[in-house]
Amino acid sequence: MENQDGLPVERVDEHTFEAVFKDHFKSLHTYANVILKDSDEAEEIVQTVFLKLWEKRGMIKINTSLKAYLYKSVYYDSLNHIKHQKVKMKHREQKQYETTQNGSVEAVDVMEGQDEELNSRFQQALRLLPEKCRTVFHLSRFEELKYQEIAQKMGISIKTVEAHMGKALKTLRLELAEFLPLILMLIIEH
Repeated sequence: MENQDGLPVERVDEHTFEAVFKDHFKSLHTYANVILKDSDEAEEIVQTVFLKLWEKRGMIKINTSLKAYLYKSVYYDSLNHIKHQKVKMKHREQKQYETTQNGSVEAVDVMEGQDEELNSRFQQALRLLPEKCRTVFHLSRFEELKYQEIAQKMGISIKTVEAHMGKALKTLRLELAEFLPLILMLIIEH
């Protein structure tokens, strides 16, 4: 690989590489952000492209300009990131579908069975809720419906939906208070 001056990149020192990084980072970040619509992810993609460029500087052959190579790399890495996100989303949707097909409500699905007692207590706390309250909670948290959609589906007012959610959250908070540190720890791990 050669830089714009025709020197092999393996001979490029850190100072020159840093200058290239500073010259191109902002425009590459903007480009990736247009594709991903997420500034943090775009920054991550661009940094990774530069990291790979530095690590493989002695092995890469660039047939175009360095600028064109960087843009092409950011483009393909951004598309790969989008594909990966879609695969993760499909997996999540499949898991949710399987959960609803089994008829069980598992809000602590994130933990994937790491704590059976917590899951059991969560199910028990849900059973303490009145039926309409439990239904509103399920529609909101598991089917991810908005309050307006829940109100329409159940034939109740938005205020009633809000009241049911408030009651459900209060009950769950009281019933699961002792598990809060565990829940936070497991969520942070994932």
